[in-house]
Amino acid sequence: MRSFPAVLSVLAILGGAWLSPAPARAQTAEPGAAELDEVVVLARRSGAPMWTVTRGDSTLILVGAITGIPRDLSWRPDDLEAAAERADQILLPQEGRASVTDLFRIIWRARTISQLPQGMTSADYLTTEYQARLEAVMAGERNQDWRRKSLLFLSFDLMRDKAGYTGQRGGDDATDVIRRAARRARVPFRPVGTVRGDEIVESLISAPQSVHRPCVETAIAAAEQGPEAARERAEDWWALRVPEVIASPIDKALAQCWPWGDPGIEPQLRQQWAAAIETSLISPGVTMGVAPIRLLAQEGGVLDGLEARGFDVVGPDWKAEAPETDEAGVDAADSERGA
Repeated sequence: MRSFPAVLSVLAILGGAWLSPAPARAQTAEPGAAELDEVVVLARRSGAPMWTVTRGDSTLILVGAITGIPRDLSWRPDDLEAAAERADQILLPQEGRASVTDLFRIIWRARTISQLPQGMTSADYLTTEYQARLEAVMAGERNQDWRRKSLLFLSFDLMRDKAGYTGQRGGDDATDVIRRAARRARVPFRPVGTVRGDEIVESLISAPQSVHRPCVETAIAAAEQGPEAARERAEDWWALRVPEVIASPIDKALAQCWPWGDPGIEPQLRQQWAAAIETSLISPGVTMGVAPIRLLAQEGGVLDGLEARGFDVVGPDWKAEAPETDEAGVDAADSERGA
């Protein structure tokens, strides 16, 4: 069945945690008195974007993670690992609690998930403009099966094959590094929440193709940037250019695509992080949390929420600079272009 490898491919791109069996109970250890300065210095030296928030004798370190890091990117995961080993507790991203039944549902519906309805092609769902842009991106393809792929699967193919996004097949990301350090050093760790696997699977199976149109449109934009798109995003991440990461075509596409693009999932993730952060800030010692950088730094995200509550959030700028305006309130750049 040709569609079965495609299903496995998308699950790998999404990162298996979303559709994995329930994790084993975390190892525990007696919390020690972490030396805050040492932890912060090590974490910052790694090159991963991070922010600190302190309330009384509680300090929270939030690390922004991305997937799809090129294996030859010269960030310093060993320093982040050493910092995580010195924390008192670790907060990890949400995990999907999927049952064997959920996985079999995906396999059973592989054809429905991976292909457009019989007789339909991408041209039946995209505007003339986006179909033309897609045709230009795929002009060199000898196999025309892409025309009949579901918009979701086509989107991930575009990001992987045209924009260089490797997902979980890339080098270790910050989440991998911190989880490994917590296990080895026996630092107490837990996911901040769970997402029910049956809900994720149902949204994948039952969503009409029109739901995935924003996903494929942003994936086309990423593909147009070419195979360097993923590297540029990773280099911006390593250089702490957070607004540029959030604005990158690949990050925009991932935000629009299932499961992140599901309108019922993203607010749930944000609420679970808010609750976990509140708990960590009444727990003495150093808590290190790692989350997708978009969830932290997007407008209205976790960092904006902390700042709105009056916390001093210390770390790299995460907000894009507003365009300069003249006295009449006109965007200066637009004014120059008009001239």
